[in-house]
Amino acid sequence: MTTSIDTNSSSLPLRRDIKTLGHILGEILVHHGGMQLLEKVEKLRVMAITLRKNDDKDIYNELKEEIVNLDPPMRKQVIRAFSIYFHLINAAELNHRIRRRREYQLQDDHVVQKASIESAILSLKENKIDEATIQNVLNTISLELVITAHPTEATKRSVIEIQKRIATILKNLDNTTLTKKERKKLEDSLLNEVTILWQTEELRERKPTVIDEVRNGLYYFDQTFFDVLPDIHQDLEEGLTEQFPKHKWEVPNFLHFGSWIGGDRDGNPNVTPEVTWETLIRQRELAIKKYKEALVELMKRFSHSTTRAKVSEELIVNVENDEKTYLKIEKRWPVETEVYRRKIAIIIKRLKEVGNSEIGYQSANELLDDLLLIHQSVNNHQPADRELKMLNKLIRQVQLFGFHLATLDIRNHSGEHEAAITEILRKVKVTDDYAALSEDEKMKTLENVLMDPRPVLLLNEDYSKETQEMIKVFTMIKEAHETFGKKSILVYLVSMTQSASDLLEVLVLAKEAGIYRLHADGTVESHLNVAPLLETVDDLIAGPNIMETLFNLDVYRNHLKIHGDSQEIMLGYSDGSKDGGTLTANWKLYKAQLEIHDMAKRHNIGLKFFHGRGGSLGRGGGPLNRSILSQPRETLGDGVKITEQGEVLSSRYLLEDIAYRSLEQATSTLIEASVNLSEESEQQHLREKAWEEAMEEISDISLKKYQSLVFEDPDFLTYFTEATPLNEVGELNIGSRPSKRKNRNRFEDLRAIPWVFAWTQSRQLIPAWYAAGSGLESFASKGEENLKLLQRMYEEWPFFRSTIDNLQMALMKADITTAKEYTSLVHDKEIADRIFGNIVEEYETTKAVLLKISDDEELLDHSPNIKESVHRRNPYVDPLNFLQVELIKELREQEEPNEELLTEVLLTISGIAAGLRNTG
Repeated sequence: MTTSIDTNSSSLPLRRDIKTLGHILGEILVHHGGMQLLEKVEKLRVMAITLRKNDDKDIYNELKEEIVNLDPPMRKQVIRAFSIYFHLINAAELNHRIRRRREYQLQDDHVVQKASIESAILSLKENKIDEATIQNVLNTISLELVITAHPTEATKRSVIEIQKRIATILKNLDNTTLTKKERKKLEDSLLNEVTILWQTEELRERKPTVIDEVRNGLYYFDQTFFDVLPDIHQDLEEGLTEQFPKHKWEVPNFLHFGSWIGGDRDGNPNVTPEVTWETLIRQRELAIKKYKEALVELMKRFSHSTTRAKVSEELIVNVENDEKTYLKIEKRWPVETEVYRRKIAIIIKRLKEVGNSEIGYQSANELLDDLLLIHQSVNNHQPADRELKMLNKLIRQVQLFGFHLATLDIRNHSGEHEAAITEILRKVKVTDDYAALSEDEKMKTLENVLMDPRPVLLLNEDYSKETQEMIKVFTMIKEAHETFGKKSILVYLVSMTQSASDLLEVLVLAKEAGIYRLHADGTVESHLNVAPLLETVDDLIAGPNIMETLFNLDVYRNHLKIHGDSQEIMLGYSDGSKDGGTLTANWKLYKAQLEIHDMAKRHNIGLKFFHGRGGSLGRGGGPLNRSILSQPRETLGDGVKITEQGEVLSSRYLLEDIAYRSLEQATSTLIEASVNLSEESEQQHLREKAWEEAMEEISDISLKKYQSLVFEDPDFLTYFTEATPLNEVGELNIGSRPSKRKNRNRFEDLRAIPWVFAWTQSRQLIPAWYAAGSGLESFASKGEENLKLLQRMYEEWPFFRSTIDNLQMALMKADITTAKEYTSLVHDKEIADRIFGNIVEEYETTKAVLLKISDDEELLDHSPNIKESVHRRNPYVDPLNFLQVELIKELREQEEPNEELLTEVLLTISGIAAGLRNTG
């Protein structure tokens, strides 16, 4: 299987790798399906490339005819061939990203890669930022990335691991010092891996369980996070020391990973308290395993003898006492003078007993104290810092990961809490129907309960199954704090927060479990942060008033005082985009942050905004550093928390070099933006007022356009369900959570994930761009000054630039010619033609105005690497789209379920997802 030729000379090595992999795949196709299979795939490939170049109607018809006439056995092999090809491209591109990074590192000293830690430090030095300002920024910045299982990676982990091995082989083949024998061995390994990929089942036989998802998430902690996070901190510290040698630098632990996997209960009945507990156990087991591995390596190197090195007396006494206390009758380390090895042996022994006996460490702080004791002693005799790096890294790892590994957020729907509170308060005769009370009455009732030290709970068996389950959640959190430490679960997120009472309800449930307590002397004890999740456009608008109501309430302020007068607020990008369109949603999110920030500042409350961004563009996705820059600059000092969705984990964190690059980009961006915050002028602020007014006008028009189609056109839902593989996507075993919040066929109950996934598969990508063009064009068409204003906003406002760039990316991945094929799935031709015509018109409007704003000739001219990647993939995605339409048509005509047809449809879905690098 050969490949098309690209024009970007910087990608020559990438094209070479793709060509190599394509030839190998061709060999495998011949081996498994004969020349007939290879020739059929080649014919379709060449026709698709030609059609992309010429848009010839005859070629189009010929390609369609070839696809329609494929017999089922051959058809399935063709689908697999194109799908496997995308997995190979993905592996090659992973390696090319590493290659580009290494090229920068190997160039002369004056060549520094953009958005690197080094570039950020040099920028600080060039701008004459003093050490005190830099240290203050380091002490205040915070970046927490939270991995989620949804939309979970559509690609199986076994396939991801093959991609990783292929990328590693390609990296090793770049070594110019390889002998002929070494190169032959690597080439054979490459052939073997591609063969294994072909012979591996792409589809899961069953839906993953929550624990399967937990296991997949822990894979990245094991493979990359555990090593890369301390490296980022250490390299930043060393870089600052090199450029600012007079200052004694201490880089605090500002970068963390958390998790939702195993704690996200919203709409997922499979996330039980027992599953959450199992998740916490598995996280602790992995942390301890990683520490033991590091300590074994450390022991090999710390063979220092007291006869040769000045080991501290404090450590010697400590070791002797610990041997009596923890080893007891066990044999000591064979060499008496090797005090470090004796101490490390004790540490390993105590680690093995964590959670099992009194010998084990009771907290990660005890382990940290032991490591610091070794560190202090080594400093007495170590002439250079070189040998300490491994020990320093382990100390940083313990500080970052503790015994809990990652803080687990708990999330649940506000309606679940209200139902439980209603039943509890009815049982104790506080109120007959809490749910029916007005908001003021609810707030007063909850406040009275919170201010009364007495519990209101009866015995659990007196409640319904649902309420008992809710009580168990909070009891589990209390026990988790006692067993795994307070950091194991810090935040409880309330989905669909629509009023202040939604947060107080959680505090009442926490009170009954003993997580929140009011003591007789009036003091408050609170061990759980409660955070609202503002999702819909209406909720975002109401957000500032909701939070101000709580900030004005004494009982809530007392709770916040325990948490350092700091409030976390989560912003949902998925549902807002689904309800109001991507441009309006992003603007309302931006505006809500500004308003909440200003209001909280008046109340002397610190904030942390938690951005629930998806991997896909329709759910707020995009590069991590761009996500940071697109936030209001005022909020960056509050701390940044962002979800890292399941579907982006492999592209960002599968390989250590790429994980490092992604995190250093985020780090450098956050540092520079935070330092520049204090440097910005009032004039800049005044200019932004005009920008905000423009965005408000653009957003209003965009919202009307979006809702006129999605909510006001009575045939829209019919078009959506028929012109996309929505129902078929539901059969793909990619996540443990149901695709609908309730078992009803209403648009409101459809989750944003399948909403985006289905549109992406059909190449229409409506959630990522639709209606933005109408708003932008309406504003730009009012005069030359308006267009110039938009162009200036694009040049100078990171939020607007990110918005425009993401819209360009969305239009680039969308494809009107291919999308038109899906209209044949709509039974009513009038509906299909009318709505698709609307979509095409808006697409053209959006494309034209985006190019005017960015002053580009073509989409993504400003991002040649991304543009080339999309161009490289498109001709190979097209046949899968054409096949998908024909298969869905055939499948939907069946009177009885046809498993073989469904499997082929699912294979096209998986292949297109791999080709576009997006699911939902």
